[in-house]
Amino acid sequence: MTRSDLVEALASRFGQLTHRDAEFAVKTILDAMGDALVKGHRIEIRGFGSFSINRRSPRMGRNPRSGESVMIPEKRVPHFKPGKALREHVDAKTAEILGREPQNPA
Repeated sequence: MTRSDLVEALASRFGQLTHRDAEFAVKTILDAMGDALVKGHRIEIRGFGSFSINRRSPRMGRNPRSGESVMIPEKRVPHFKPGKALREHVDAKTAEILGREPQNPA
């Protein structure tokens, strides 16, 4: 699903929202989430999952073309961890599509 697919789904689900309003709502939510992650905050959406920032330490890498060593600086990268409800929903729907029983974690 792309951002424009999300806008279309939102606009079609809520008839009172125009396409422009749905686009503005999606943009506002994504911008707020991005800003929170930049500030180092954790985002938790119950039943969906959580977004956080992971730190990647600086390390030595190799240029694949020349083979010379290159210093790769520290990075902060976004990380998503799906919630239990989302994992179970995806598993159940996948099992339904494939015609098998859902997996029960032990």
